[in-house]
Amino acid sequence: MRARKKPSAVPKPGLILAVASHVAMGVALALVFALILIWTPFFGVLPLINLSDDPSVTMETFVGSVVLMFGVGAALTGLVFMMEEV
Repeated sequence: MRARKKPSAVPKPGLILAVASHVAMGVALALVFALILIWTPFFGVLPLINLSDDPSVTMETFVGSVVLMFGVGAALTGLVFMMEEV
């Protein structure tokens, strides 16, 4: 009997590209979501940002945090979906 091959520890290039595309979609969605939150007066995010000591840094931090959360979330979700297909 032949010995079974162990699965390779190196991920397939297609898997990496698919996860990267999920990250890109998550980042794009996060940018739209952050802009909607900032520009819509109903949510009141822009007045809170303007009350800070340095509004530009606060705006960048807010948008960066939203983008990072959505990007990582989309990457992990995409990775789970790709691993389920294998």
